[in-house]
Amino acid sequence: MDTQFGLRVRELRETRGLLQRQVAALLDIDTPLYSKIERGERIAKKEVAIHLALILKANEAELLTLWLADQVMDVLKDEKLASEALKTVSKKIKKNK
Repeated sequence: MDTQFGLRVRELRETRGLLQRQVAALLDIDTPLYSKIERGERIAKKEVAIHLALILKANEAELLTLWLADQVMDVLKDEKLASEALKTVSKKIKKNK
């Protein structure tokens, strides 16, 4: 299952001509784990997402937004009331700003 975060990270890595093993080494994780993050089989920790932004010279806010969206999707993907729940949360977030 590809994730928006994983797809974007793969795109950025390939644009910079880096191999998965090179990025994994910079993150101090093994290559199979990194590969799973790109493929959406594992959710990266927030710290990894931030470090990836530095390594890939990417916009940190963009990567964190995609990372968080994937987290929310993972929780809500099988819920019938997901859209209603998101609307409620969105209203609360806007109200608290």
